[in-house]
Amino acid sequence: MNQVIENILSRRSIRAFGERKIPKEDLEILVKCALYAPSARNLQTWRFTVLTEREDIDGLASVMGKALGREGYDMYSPAALIIPSNRAASPYGRDDNACALENIFLAAHSLGIGSVWINQLNGICDEEEVRKVLAKFEIPSDHTVYGMAALGYSAEAEVKKVEKTGEVKFF
Repeated sequence: MNQVIENILSRRSIRAFGERKIPKEDLEILVKCALYAPSARNLQTWRFTVLTEREDIDGLASVMGKALGREGYDMYSPAALIIPSNRAASPYGRDDNACALENIFLAAHSLGIGSVWINQLNGICDEEEVRKVLAKFEIPSDHTVYGMAALGYSAEAEVKKVEKTGEVKFF
């Protein structure tokens, strides 16, 4: 099996991260991979924000938890977050960001970095307290966050291999 297919088939969502920091060079590679994702009509109306400081990640998680009514929400305490945002008016923003996130997840896995999709900001971006925190990170007020990549090195001794299923028909 080739390396790309092996990487796709072996990637799993990680929901328990250790404390180890991710090297800046690796985060830069992940963002570069995101920038090379497909973008409908090549509009590239996205923006990528990287958080690496615990205080910033915890602050965002706290305000999200309040908005969601989920006390103690912590996004699995990742070592870093990559936050793709896209113009709310872009008809393809959600799709473009999903492609970018998938590139991030696959590239992270190839570097031995765990990842999980965090989608809770979608729908609460424009709540006043949430928007204040997003503004602190210079995420434009006309942008929506459809999902984020929570990243870190797995705290789990072994990542559970789960067989993926779904209906497939060939004609």
